[in-house]
Amino acid sequence: MSAKYPIISITGSSGAGTTTVKDTFEKIFKRENVSASFIEGDAFHRYDRETMRRKIAEEKARGVDFTHFSAEANELEILESVFAEYGRRGIGRTRHYVHDDAEAAKYGAEPGTFTNWEEFGDSDLLFYEGLHGCAVTETVNLAQHCDLKIGVVPVINLEWIQKIHRDKATRGYSTEAVTDTILRRMPDYVHHICPQFSLTDINFQRVPIVDTSNPFIARWIPTHAESILVIRFAKPQSIDFPYLLSMLHNSFMSRANSIVVPGDKLDLAMQLIFTPLIHKLLERKHRMS
Repeated sequence: MSAKYPIISITGSSGAGTTTVKDTFEKIFKRENVSASFIEGDAFHRYDRETMRRKIAEEKARGVDFTHFSAEANELEILESVFAEYGRRGIGRTRHYVHDDAEAAKYGAEPGTFTNWEEFGDSDLLFYEGLHGCAVTETVNLAQHCDLKIGVVPVINLEWIQKIHRDKATRGYSTEAVTDTILRRMPDYVHHICPQFSLTDINFQRVPIVDTSNPFIARWIPTHAESILVIRFAKPQSIDFPYLLSMLHNSFMSRANSIVVPGDKLDLAMQLIFTPLIHKLLERKHRMS
């Protein structure tokens, strides 16, 4: 962690909804006049799309499921060096993974490839969004560098519904292809994704209140109004729960460290929770400057 150059890490699986959290942070940064450097977890994949496909096929021939969820499929050592360098000096480097034609036009690179590495810096804080922001392995410890760690963790059926619908709509995949990906990733999900949520400061878990028993035939994603939101705090003593309960109508506490909020109040809940935490990070930063 770094008092002078704070790092915020948003961690979640593919289809979990981390982009929604990122959008809320961007609103807060704009409103509070905070400058942030952004890095994406996909930028630290080890292989481009075609190379990854070949690697998956090679490993499958050996009886091994190789997925983006694993540490071996990502440049986590480089990511940790970026976190460490930013924490020391407020500078770093990143690149972009080009997902589709729209991003290809934006970045001038083919879909499935990476842009060149670029330096960044001169910001109030660093913001990471991706799969491995709190990953700890035998060789890296990303969690130790982050000043605010947030997990985005829908219940598993909802996460699968969101992924299926997203991949079919934006990437042209079939339900069968997405289902195959989900199955291949399951061991890595258990071993590499889930453990991170024990290291986060706050977890946001969306729970549908409609039937999602068979996520593979769901015709639409449950809306936020058809969900509740369970928010868990690792350090509840620092949270003003009476204030949150008064501001978030129909919310209640389910445990001493958890509050349950109507799903359609997700954005408001995040604004109320994150804004004072960002202020604390910046106040500490200014004291060190």
